[in-house]
Amino acid sequence: MVLPKLLDILLTGNHVISYNGCFTQVFFLVMLMVVEFFILAAMAYDRYVAICHPLRYSYFMSLQVCFWMSLVSWSIGVLDSILYTFLIASCIFCGSHKVDHLFCDLKPLMVLSCSDTHTIEMIILRPSAIIGFVPSVMTLVSYMYIISTILKIHSKEGRQKTFSTCSSHLTVILLFYGTVLGMYMRPKSSYSIDQDKVFAVLYAGVIPMLNPLIYSLKNEEVKKALCRIQKQIHL
Repeated sequence: MVLPKLLDILLTGNHVISYNGCFTQVFFLVMLMVVEFFILAAMAYDRYVAICHPLRYSYFMSLQVCFWMSLVSWSIGVLDSILYTFLIASCIFCGSHKVDHLFCDLKPLMVLSCSDTHTIEMIILRPSAIIGFVPSVMTLVSYMYIISTILKIHSKEGRQKTFSTCSSHLTVILLFYGTVLGMYMRPKSSYSIDQDKVFAVLYAGVIPMLNPLIYSLKNEEVKKALCRIQKQIHL
C-alpha cells in the first residue's frame, strides 16, 4: 500500500489520500515490519541449525516447525497492527490534515492529532519494545553460536564456505535493523521529519529492491553475470 501511492504521487502529482487509505497504510506498514522481525529471527535459527547441527536439520526444521514459526510471525504481526491502527484511529484530527511524510506512519499522524497522545505513545512503546527485543535476542544468540562454530573450522576455505551460507541473511538483517532503529528508536529530542523521510525511502523502497539481489548472490549464475558486468565496465 505504500509503494503504489508513492508511485502515484511521483507520476501524477496527486498527494491526496483518503482517511481509510491512510490507516490502511498504517495497518500494512506495522504488520509487515513486525512480521519481518520474526521471519528474520526464524531464518537466523534456520542458519544456526544448518551450521551447528547439520545432521539433525530435517528434525529441527521440519515442515511442521516451519509452519508454526510462520503462523506465529504473521499472527503477532496482524494482532499488533490491529492494536496500533485502532489506537491511532481513536485520535482526534481537528487541525491540519497535511501529513508531512512520504506515507501515513505512526509518528507523523500523532503529530497531527489534537488529542493527548502521551498515553497512546506509552501503550505503543511497551509492546514495540518486547516485539523488537525478543526476535533481536533470538537473532543475536543464533549468530553467536554460528560465529563460534565457524571459528572452530580449521581450514580457511571451510570457514568462507560456511559463512557464505548466512552472509546474505546477515546483510539483510543489518540493513533492516539499521533502518528501523533509525526510524523508530531515536530519542524524541533528536526527532527530525527530514531524517524520517530518508529512512522511509530506505525502508519502503530501497531495501525491498535490494533484498532479491542480496539473496540471489549465493547463486553461481548471478555471481558470474555480475563478474561479466564488472569486466565490461572496466573495459
